[in-house]
Amino acid sequence: MTTLLHLDASARSGRSDQQQHGSHTRRLSHRFVEQWLQQRPGDRVVVRDVGLNPPSPVSGAWIHAAFTAPGSREPWMAEVLAESDGLIDEILAADILLLGVPMYNFNVPAQFKSWIDNIVRVGRTFGFDRRREGEPYWPMLKDAGKLAVVLSSRGDYGYAAGQRMASMNHVEPGIRSALGYIGIERLHSVAIEYDEFGDARLDESIAAAEAEVSALVSSLIAGLR
Repeated sequence: MTTLLHLDASARSGRSDQQQHGSHTRRLSHRFVEQWLQQRPGDRVVVRDVGLNPPSPVSGAWIHAAFTAPGSREPWMAEVLAESDGLIDEILAADILLLGVPMYNFNVPAQFKSWIDNIVRVGRTFGFDRRREGEPYWPMLKDAGKLAVVLSSRGDYGYAAGQRMASMNHVEPGIRSALGYIGIERLHSVAIEYDEFGDARLDESIAAAEAEVSALVSSLIAGLR
């Protein structure tokens, strides 16, 4: 059985195929899940909606607790880290991270950044030892066989590598850096563009992205057989 962690980060609650001002990323992520379960109905899907229920932002108390050795932590530290522990446990239990992450002002939504800050954590997803020769940091999930799928959307166009706005795209590159740091290096991405134009180019971009999602589902499932 394969476990998918289905995470949506859009501040919009609805999907653009169901509501006029709905979310394109929710549209794509739900399409991915629906088509996956059509082919593998026995697989498990865990849903995490950080767009509507964002994790608590990292605080000074959180940092103090996280960088205190587990055996030396006081009871309040366990309480401060409880939410982070739950989010990390979801990642550890998942084979595929399905991340619906729209572009907000060239970057990820603040809600999603709080999720990243909670799951990139010393001692749980990356290691650190000053006495270690060479690089003192290492990814703890490197050999776990996990992969990520990032489904995004943007108002403008041309954000892919080598295109006109590539240097201003901090969504996929930022996610790739954060997940790669903890050892999740395989990443696929699909994006809808032209949202602010609202013309035929948007319709074409949606159709192309939906076709790409369908092809990706089939490809990933074929790789499991």
